Amino acid sequence: MTDSAAGTRKRQIGNTDAVLGRVLRAERERKELSQDELGHRAGYSRNYIGLLEQGKASPSVRALFNIATALGVRPSLLIRRAEAFNARKIRADQSSQKTF
Repeated sequence: MTDSAAGTRKRQIGNTDAVLGRVLRAERERKELSQDELGHRAGYSRNYIGLLEQGKASPSVRALFNIATALGVRPSLLIRRAEAFNARKIRADQSSQKTF
């Protein structure tokens, strides 16, 4: 893998963490839960929930399942929402890069 490809991959992973964090925060707020309450229900600290929502940490598969269960949703719903957000962002980025 070239240095350029490695850098692109690192940015994509970081972006995925941020997008998943937005999805988690939106679902938590939709359920009217505080970070503390969600953390308690899922078995994690408020600080960890905050790091996930800020995109500063990546949840393990187990953590994603635990948090989804605490939110009353399937983990696949959270992932689909993150994928949909990424797809919209990629399309928007591509259309803004087109030259005429």
